[in-house]
Amino acid sequence: MVKKRRLIAEMARKIRAYRELKSRPRESQKFALDYETMRRPLTGKMLPVLAWQDVRRESRLFTLLAGMRLFGVGRLFTRKSWLEEHTEPSYWQVTKVKVDYTAENMDHGKAWGVLTYKGKQESDVKEVDKVMYHDWRLVPKHMEQQFKDFEPLPEPPVRSVSYPPLVRAMLLAQHKKATGSVMTKEPALPLKRDVLLNKDYFRRQEQQEQTEGTAV
Repeated sequence: MVKKRRLIAEMARKIRAYRELKSRPRESQKFALDYETMRRPLTGKMLPVLAWQDVRRESRLFTLLAGMRLFGVGRLFTRKSWLEEHTEPSYWQVTKVKVDYTAENMDHGKAWGVLTYKGKQESDVKEVDKVMYHDWRLVPKHMEQQFKDFEPLPEPPVRSVSYPPLVRAMLLAQHKKATGSVMTKEPALPLKRDVLLNKDYFRRQEQQEQTEGTAV
């Protein structure tokens, strides 16, 4: 009897989760925009006034993809903000597109590709972020090779500074205690952040907290 109740409770939980998932607004509803009032019909929120000019003149990524052959797979796309802020080419090469066919004009969905940021190409294919921003631009065919042939400048050597005397003494003592020998190389503090504070970094931090638990 107890086992049967558990099965019914588990089935009811799955049904509630499925109904909640089905009742969630689609991205085409969530990011819909009234271009006359600059408000989102779903939430009623108005866009910042400084964004109105770009919203009226620029395009979202799927606005460009919807009018292209194969939805732009294989083409290069950049952003207005990247062109203004960086001299090195930054762009996405789209490899996969999942279109929301229920959206009007099919201008919503998800896209995946390879990111090249400031001339440095990443190795993994990942989902394109900020597809709903109104600053996407298609890289013309005759300029694609120019973007791809760019060679980034070598990174400057990492500078370092000496540790404060007390910290230096603690490091030398720890090294001697751990290895039983005196440290031959002078300890130095590199002036470089090894942690890249992007979306993937925070996602990994959340997963690590969930597995290890958070201190109270």
